[in-house]
Amino acid sequence: MTKIVADERADVEFPVERGCPFAPPAEYERLRRQASISRVRLVSGAEAWWVSGHEEGRAVLADRRFSSDRRRDGFPFFVADTAAVEQFRSQPPLMVGMDGEEHAAARRRLIGEFTVKRLAALRPRIQEIVDLAVDDLLATDRRPADLVRTVSLPVPSLVICELLGVPYADHDFFQRRTTVAVRRTSSPEERGRALAELRGYLGDLVTRKASEPGDDLISRQIARQCQEGALDHAGLVSMAFLLLTAGHETTANMISLGVLALLTHPEQLALVTADPDRTPMAVEELLRYFAIADGVTSRVATEDVRIGEVSIRAGEGVIVSGLSANWDPSVFENPDVLDVGRGARHHLAFGFGPHQCLGQNLARTELEIVFDTLFRRVPTLRLPVPIEDLPLKTDSIIYGAYELPVTW
Repeated sequence: MTKIVADERADVEFPVERGCPFAPPAEYERLRRQASISRVRLVSGAEAWWVSGHEEGRAVLADRRFSSDRRRDGFPFFVADTAAVEQFRSQPPLMVGMDGEEHAAARRRLIGEFTVKRLAALRPRIQEIVDLAVDDLLATDRRPADLVRTVSLPVPSLVICELLGVPYADHDFFQRRTTVAVRRTSSPEERGRALAELRGYLGDLVTRKASEPGDDLISRQIARQCQEGALDHAGLVSMAFLLLTAGHETTANMISLGVLALLTHPEQLALVTADPDRTPMAVEELLRYFAIADGVTSRVATEDVRIGEVSIRAGEGVIVSGLSANWDPSVFENPDVLDVGRGARHHLAFGFGPHQCLGQNLARTELEIVFDTLFRRVPTLRLPVPIEDLPLKTDSIIYGAYELPVTW
């Protein structure tokens, strides 16, 4: 049982940049060895509780006394500039920032778009998209080629664009602005401009869909709201913003990191290519191993709560570290070992509880198809540069790679 220390603040400022892509920061490991829950200092100067343990993390995420509402005082942000925080709070809340019945109602309106039946119907189209992306990779006349540009970004971008009804021709517009918005080093002005331009674009799109509906998620949501008697334009923009940004940025980074991990662990890659039935388990292990969106599971206590031996007071911020929890040795034996046969579906990469990622099975489907297709069609794929030379997203709230050179 991990000792829990409640009365000491860790001598490290969060967030901490990842160094090696195949391990959490050393500070994460040190904190988890010392305590399942620690008090830490954020880059903003505020303090919060850092939850390192898997059991404690699940307890927090399942407890409705911890709020996801970013507008509440005490909510822990991973950025220092107060202007960006205030601008974010002034916008209509995203579904990830709602609580209680407001969140449940928003989730019910969307859950039908991500059923097993609908995803099964989407699978052939996702396969077509992946095949076209691999065609583009193989047609590249320069090597090494950038997997991010040819496969990692185009696949989830095109999938989410088709699902939402967003013109794929505009993908470069929203990709550039999403990158600025999630980069911690962006200035308040840059971040504010990027978010405003994204929302402006989506606002125009919702207006257009209201008069010219199509067979897509946004049009179906507009029709549903009209049937219910009121069109919530701002709410639809927030919904589209969340699905568009989360629907491509996270999956794109997992494609790149998953390929990187398999290329550098050839014995694990051999197991997957020899038996494609292993691919779903391999996807779960890669999700556990990287846990790229480590700060999404932030909360603030709405009343006094006791987790284990720690008393968390109302108004105190809490950050559940998915990466640290996914490397908890009491749950995942030898967590530093990439093991595609582990069966690690109980990881926290998609969160847990009421806010567990709505699109998680869409992401799984895309990852499975990409890995199976890419390594079947390009069996000699390899990394032509040292890992330390890769431009990794150490400055972003969503970890990944800006580029991933590959050759074959």
